Amino acid sequence: MSDSFEIRPVFAAEAIAERIEVLALEIAAKAPRDLVVVAILRGSFIFAADLVRALHRAGLAPCIEFMQLASYHEGQVSTGVVSVTKDIESPVEGRDVLLIDDILESGRTLAYAKDLLSARGARRVLAAVLVEKPGKRAVRFDADFVGFSASDRFLVGYGMDVAHKCRELPFIGELVDRA
Repeated sequence: MSDSFEIRPVFAAEAIAERIEVLALEIAAKAPRDLVVVAILRGSFIFAADLVRALHRAGLAPCIEFMQLASYHEGQVSTGVVSVTKDIESPVEGRDVLLIDDILESGRTLAYAKDLLSARGARRVLAAVLVEKPGKRAVRFDADFVGFSASDRFLVGYGMDVAHKCRELPFIGELVDRA
């Protein structure tokens, strides 16, 4: 990362932890049956780990899976076409599925994953995101569970990255140009 940027905290680690506990209770209140959690890689891995542990504390014992989707391919701008680069192994037919992603912007990735798992016979597909940017939607998609809403700023930390850096930060911050 360039020294021309600094990271200004937006959501503190403590606020994230508190919000995840609330999200887990909201998810448990939907009474999911035979729950399969599908974490969308890579950005969701920290959020997914913390949310799954909170789901346990809320009385749920989900099967945990991982899916990796791509829409950027070789470029830095989304092609608008989503493809699966790593698929889940567990069957979803007749089961409830909870998609977990770090950020909801265009909606393409989560809409694609929801349609795919629904077509595979999932009883119900819900989505939980840590952060949503409502002003960035390219397709009609709303998450069922949202941690935080943010304006259109570049966020890093808690799994979100810039050039594969800053994922490890325990908070969510925005990149600010020092110039």
